Amino acid sequence: MFIGIGIAVFITVFWLGIQTSRAGYETAEYEVVETDGKFQIRKYPQLTTVSTPSNTTKGQRNSGFGRLFKFISGENEADQKIAMTTPVFMPSDAEGEAKSMQFVVPKDVAASGVPTPKGKDVKVVKVPGATFVVLKFSGTNTKAKNQKALGKLRALVKEKKLKTVGNPTFAYFDPPWTPGPLRRNEVMLKLK
Repeated sequence: MFIGIGIAVFITVFWLGIQTSRAGYETAEYEVVETDGKFQIRKYPQLTTVSTPSNTTKGQRNSGFGRLFKFISGENEADQKIAMTTPVFMPSDAEGEAKSMQFVVPKDVAASGVPTPKGKDVKVVKVPGATFVVLKFSGTNTKAKNQKALGKLRALVKEKKLKTVGNPTFAYFDPPWTPGPLRRNEVMLKLK
């Protein structure tokens, strides 16, 4: 009995720790236009990001993370440390293969002026505001998991007779030590 209670307490504390670590970061703002389960239509304002190409070598989907992390750790013209935000955006090709990785710049830094990156292949990019159809899913960042989520989103788009434009973007909200079932991931398609 005591072991069962101990396990329940551990799981509760562990789950709360994951939720708290995600909640500790500024998140890109958006307005929810419509919700239906894990499916949402969202309106995003213009976002200021730092972006780097993704290494397209098979199995190295997160290779740009180090370059962006160096930028927010002070590898910029102002030697300024910049807070991490969520999510990490991964604009992709039509098949869902990541082409770049983007960190959203915190609002206060964007308002005061983003320092110029020193790192090779890192640039400041303003992403225009747009409306997206979004599907939430959990699990680790694997090609199979992403493809399945993208397929579900495309089926929902077809069912609801929505018109999209461009390629998908994936969004990841949790640190890598978060267990797969507790991770918050999203796939997004821009609406026409």
